[in-house]
Amino acid sequence: MTAAVPAPAPITILLCALGGEGGGVLADWLVATARACGHAVQGTSIPGVAQRTGATTYYVEIYPRPDAELRGAKPVFGLYAVPGGVDVVVGSELLEVVRQTAAGMVSPDRTAVIASTRRTLTTTEKMPLGDGRLDPQHLLEVLHAQARELELFDMAELAAQNGTVISAVMLGALGAWLQASGRLPFARAAYEGVIREGGKGADASLRGFGAAWDRVAAAASQRRQLIELAQEIARTPPAAATAVPAQIAAIFPPQAHAIVALGHARVVEYQDAAYGKLYLERLQALLQAERAAGATQADATVEAARWLALWMAFDDIVRVADLKSRSARIARVRSETSAADDELLRLYDHFKPGIPEIAGLLPAAIGTRLQRWDRARIARGLEPFAVPIKLPVHRLHGLLALRVLASLKGWRRRGARFAQEQALIEHWLDGIARGLREHAALGLEVARCGRLIKGYGATNERGRDNLLHVLDHLALDAARGDAAARAAAVQAAREAALSDEAGSALDRTLQSHGAPARPLKEQPIRLIRRAGSPTKAR
Repeated sequence: MTAAVPAPAPITILLCALGGEGGGVLADWLVATARACGHAVQGTSIPGVAQRTGATTYYVEIYPRPDAELRGAKPVFGLYAVPGGVDVVVGSELLEVVRQTAAGMVSPDRTAVIASTRRTLTTTEKMPLGDGRLDPQHLLEVLHAQARELELFDMAELAAQNGTVISAVMLGALGAWLQASGRLPFARAAYEGVIREGGKGADASLRGFGAAWDRVAAAASQRRQLIELAQEIARTPPAAATAVPAQIAAIFPPQAHAIVALGHARVVEYQDAAYGKLYLERLQALLQAERAAGATQADATVEAARWLALWMAFDDIVRVADLKSRSARIARVRSETSAADDELLRLYDHFKPGIPEIAGLLPAAIGTRLQRWDRARIARGLEPFAVPIKLPVHRLHGLLALRVLASLKGWRRRGARFAQEQALIEHWLDGIARGLREHAALGLEVARCGRLIKGYGATNERGRDNLLHVLDHLALDAARGDAAARAAAVQAAREAALSDEAGSALDRTLQSHGAPARPLKEQPIRLIRRAGSPTKAR
């Protein structure tokens, strides 16, 4: 009588990638390796949508014993992953792995997660006017709570360092974990042999694969320490870009050093040392007002330091030209396009400067007349005046054009836009100081309203108008209640402004606290004749 052959369960693996990351190639590599090692395997795919609106998932089941030991028996595989039945989840993006966790594919008693810590923001994260990003620390906490084992590192960075795609790094991490855990005995050479059959790009893929394998294999014996390190890294704020200058350390309290140093470096790089000195003088005056009001933590000063630096370094055509013509930007484009050093990269930048951008660099008297002329055109139903420009940055004349425009940094101080922005900044800072004299919470909420200033063009103008309206008609209007009540009202108005681009939520919030809604702005109605329609009635 023949003894029954033990039937261990297949190793179930769920692969999660974004569109264009090579998830299908990864699944093919894994299936081919299993077959080359003499193991029964089955792989299925569930295509998702392209790029960042969704993921593509691939499900692979591998029988842990080679076919030679099965005495002719054939294992039965499943076609799709089921909740509670997945051994390993491999993901190229942190949120996508958490989504699989929410779907029940990650079990605390069974599932190991091998994931990249890199975030690629979703469409819904980019849409809010405020910060719509999900907290990566919260995502990590979900995985720590739900996964049996974790392997977390920046796979995208490792892929970039080795000039390859992330799928090769994912395979290296998965293969090393399967071997170290004893789940599958596939040798490293088996995976590498399959990759070599890929032809063009195999060398780069092998580099990424090997780097990931080495990383995971070296850490296999210290898995617990690796998880604790990942948690510590997630909790650690980014290091300051520059050391804290002595003048900042001497004036500001320790809790303000890092953010003030970053802000100071930003405005100096944006304009010059004198502009950096103005930034510090403004914050020092604010700190004195906060201390005079009896505050001890300098919360309003720290909050204002962030938004003041961003506002003082406002975007204009000079700034855009400077950023677009930097060697670091060109190098980044080369990296993102995977262009080799001996390959020609053609880079075109498209601009469409209008009257506001042009007038912003002109003296106030000239700029004002120019903008008045453009507004009159728009009121007559014409399109705003703009000049479409296409610059070949890879050509000498295109790059020189950007550098010439970037060299107008010194001229910026003479322009109408610069004077206008400085006046508005002073008005906001004065509002913070006045709020602090009434109540520390009111000054802090007015400082946080600096967050409303963002973007460029119409978005920047809308945020600026919202801030001024909240400041003048709510925060500093004693008729709207005592200082503590106005602080709460300002907070509600700010959150409403960030949640709704159209401004309806802000208007409702203003009116609920007794303040007037924002004034309506005239918008011309343009009638466009349909193509092919008759010019006269018949």
